[in-house]
Amino acid sequence: MDLDLYQYLFYLIILYVSVGIIYLFHFYKSSKTINLPPGNKGYPLIGETFDYVMNAKRGNPEKFVNDRTAKYSPDVFRTSLLGQDMAVFCGASAHKCLFSGTNKYIQAWWPPSMKKIMMHDSKNHSSVEESAKIRVILPRFLKIEALQPYIPVIDAMAKKHLETEWSPYKEVKVFPLVKKFTFGLACRLLASIEDPKDVAEITAPFDRVIAGLISVPINVPGTTYYRAVQAGKVVREIVMGLITKRKKELEMNINPDQMDVMTSMLHDDLDAVDICNKLGAFFVASFDTTSSAITFIIKSLAEYPHVYQRVYEEQMEILKAKKEGEPLNWEDVKKMKYTWCTASEVLRLYPPSIGAFREAKTDFSYGGYTIPKGWKIFWNAHTTHKNPKYFPDPEKFDPSRFEGSGPPPYTFVPFGGGPYMCPGKEYARLQILVFMHNIVTKFKWEKLIPNEKYEYIAAPFPVHDLPVSLEPIQT
Repeated sequence: MDLDLYQYLFYLIILYVSVGIIYLFHFYKSSKTINLPPGNKGYPLIGETFDYVMNAKRGNPEKFVNDRTAKYSPDVFRTSLLGQDMAVFCGASAHKCLFSGTNKYIQAWWPPSMKKIMMHDSKNHSSVEESAKIRVILPRFLKIEALQPYIPVIDAMAKKHLETEWSPYKEVKVFPLVKKFTFGLACRLLASIEDPKDVAEITAPFDRVIAGLISVPINVPGTTYYRAVQAGKVVREIVMGLITKRKKELEMNINPDQMDVMTSMLHDDLDAVDICNKLGAFFVASFDTTSSAITFIIKSLAEYPHVYQRVYEEQMEILKAKKEGEPLNWEDVKKMKYTWCTASEVLRLYPPSIGAFREAKTDFSYGGYTIPKGWKIFWNAHTTHKNPKYFPDPEKFDPSRFEGSGPPPYTFVPFGGGPYMCPGKEYARLQILVFMHNIVTKFKWEKLIPNEKYEYIAAPFPVHDLPVSLEPIQT
């Protein structure tokens, strides 16, 4: 019996080794016949995620890409991020390839590590299906025609926010206050939540969620990723409570005319888990990206007084043409041309989303290399935003870049492009412009930490929250 057992184990080992040799032979042969992008996968499991995260924490996420484009290829290189083998696409031609190829040879993809933080476990819904559903629902609310009636609402909320959170103080920290404003606005639009206590309850866990989205995905107590996963569960419990409450209200015919994203999804008879996943994603996007953009606009206006002066003059012309207490409207927003040029230059230097993930639907070629079906893809805004080929003297702050016809196609991509351009682009633009109108006509300000550093997580943020001193404007 013992001899038979040893023979069995011997044959099993021979089979295992044989299969391994055959696999390695085929892998080696295929890697020779397919011209894969050059690069380095880094360490097992974590790949090069740690290097990417550390560069982001130093406020220099483009260094990760620049080092590798210099070493391997200026068009595309191979790496491993968030536990996934990945091809990183670089430059305007790469953006054009990806944006025009969406739904042809590439499709939406979210890293499993992010899905674990943000979504209920679901074996029935792929990233492609989730993205498609989101893009059916959101345009009803986020296209400019639908948003125009909200301009007076955004204006009123901005005025109230500045009056209660800024005016009583000589010094404030900008970043947390702006997050409070943008998230409160999102609560109003997405779920008609206006009570400050309800908004505060939803806000609390989101910082931990955001912190873990781009982190080494090690889910053990004490890590950033673990805290984000736990906070994601809290967020989903809160959102599910909102859905249940609104569903009961509709059944009882309470506020039947109230319309927001959540109510629309309930009218579409979507599953509660589906609604929860999508609302969670909307809240995350609302929480960090626009607040980051507004914060860095305020930072930049403090650093460049001549730019502040031009923005101020443009906004004062609009204000002086209004009657006492008259809210902003769409015609006013269309006049904010230089203000938007200034915001665009900030979005170029500090993009609130530095890139996005995709997946190859089929084999395709780019830059002389083959991208195999199933490979994950990452495109990065900094490969054009800070490239002197597209933006001369790229570190210089110059809003005039966006006057006239503006930069070449596929070079300015803070909102992506093609069919998968961020559906919230117009919503973000209205928030930024309305808030900037109100703050520059109410205050001048100075930075209290002249050389304050900033870091990136999902979006850039000042490490000390951008403290400023305020000087009220007498009008």
